[in-house]
Amino acid sequence: MEQNCPFLDLDGKDKDCYHLMGIADTQPSLVAYTRIVPPGLAYEYAAIGRVVTAPHARRYGKGRELMLQSIEAVVSLYGEAPIQIGAQLYLKKFYESFGFGQVGDMYLEDGIEHIEMVKTNR
Repeated sequence: MEQNCPFLDLDGKDKDCYHLMGIADTQPSLVAYTRIVPPGLAYEYAAIGRVVTAPHARRYGKGRELMLQSIEAVVSLYGEAPIQIGAQLYLKKFYESFGFGQVGDMYLEDGIEHIEMVKTNR
């Protein structure tokens, strides 16, 4: 809703993925989430998707912590292999700070500019 995307995000892949959830220390509420997608299910490589942080939890480093934990989870599950993401274009520099690099051209998804990015763990 925040991004004005009134589309269902059901793709049938959730049951085959791992889900990383960040729970607030002060109250039992979900403040951060990513979906860890196995290699070959969405992309050639393992992927991190549905990266989201609650608005009230932003600007406290939770997004950075979420990505570090997600990368660590992918490496733990699938080894030192590349990781792929479909990133919103405006977050390119954020993802580059973790070692992701753009592969391919910009595309529109739900009317939002995206790019494919890959991180090699070498």
